[in-house]
Amino acid sequence: MFAGRFSRRPPRLHVFAPRSLTTTATTTPLPPNSRFVPPASLETMDEAQLEGDQAGFDVDSRSRRPRPESRRPVPPSPAFYTARSLYYDTLVQLQSALSLSRRALRAQHLLPLPPFALRALPPAQPAWANKSEMSLILQAPLTARMYKRVVMLLRELEQYERIARVANATELEDAITDITKGFESKKGVQARDTRIRAREAKEKGPLDRYGRSYTVGRRKTSTARVWMIEVQKPKDSTPEPVANTTSILLSSNATTPPPPTSTVLINSVPISNYFPLPADREGVLRPLKLAGLLGAFNVFALVRGGGTSGQSGAIALAVAKGCVAHVPEVEPILKKAKLMRRDPRMVERKKTGLAKARKRYTWVKR
Repeated sequence: MFAGRFSRRPPRLHVFAPRSLTTTATTTPLPPNSRFVPPASLETMDEAQLEGDQAGFDVDSRSRRPRPESRRPVPPSPAFYTARSLYYDTLVQLQSALSLSRRALRAQHLLPLPPFALRALPPAQPAWANKSEMSLILQAPLTARMYKRVVMLLRELEQYERIARVANATELEDAITDITKGFESKKGVQARDTRIRAREAKEKGPLDRYGRSYTVGRRKTSTARVWMIEVQKPKDSTPEPVANTTSILLSSNATTPPPPTSTVLINSVPISNYFPLPADREGVLRPLKLAGLLGAFNVFALVRGGGTSGQSGAIALAVAKGCVAHVPEVEPILKKAKLMRRDPRMVERKKTGLAKARKRYTWVKR
């Protein structure tokens, strides 16, 4: 039974090789100052060159040899391998500019400023590029959060620039201007220059050499240009004495002086003929009544666009501005009456599938 099982196993063969028949390669260690020279190049090398090479060769200097130039070049910035390398480099530059500006202002004892000093600074005139233009400047698409982060840093830099301008720190102001002007758009710069020129013209004087004020008002799609000039009194007329209110109230026969008359022309047409509705006429004359200047100025208006309601509102805003130009003391009264701000309400657009902005068509079952 067991003989058959063991007979299937192949026999083991033991081969013994004598030590004398095996070939062992005996290698002797090379001296430390030896160098292998190919036999083919022995003919072209002289003995002096071989001796010089062997004398200058050192085993320990193998690691000190200069490596070949096949290594990768060092990237110019830490953000080189990111998707928006220029954006992150710009953030780092703006933050470093902020720290340097803050240090320079603190050295001149200009920071920190109290709140009333910050409010007394000249107003900011931002002209930053929008998100699409900023993406072109930074050569990468920006999200709203990224754009907001850049603009916040630029606003802080602009505030330091205004502080330096007020403190006559010319060098710091020029340095900050050179940084921020690269992030401004052409349209924004043109609009800022226009605002600055208008402000300078307003500071020079709101009236021209003839004593006229020129103002502009808008309402809905209407635009009004208004010229106001003070009513000229005749030179030969004697000034009437001011009536005493007490005597007028006590005496029944006393007569009050008639109010002064003035001219209000709209597109070379009297106001009573141009605006047939009393509400439109009252809206135009309301600033004059509140300021107590009714009949004191002649009003000439040119209005374009819109309907009667929009045109009357545009003229009223321009008249209110003209009253402030002539009599600055009435500005708080007109501001409290909300006559110095443009009405932002506009006609709502028509919607698709609706008859008007919100009106729907009559539903028909069949």
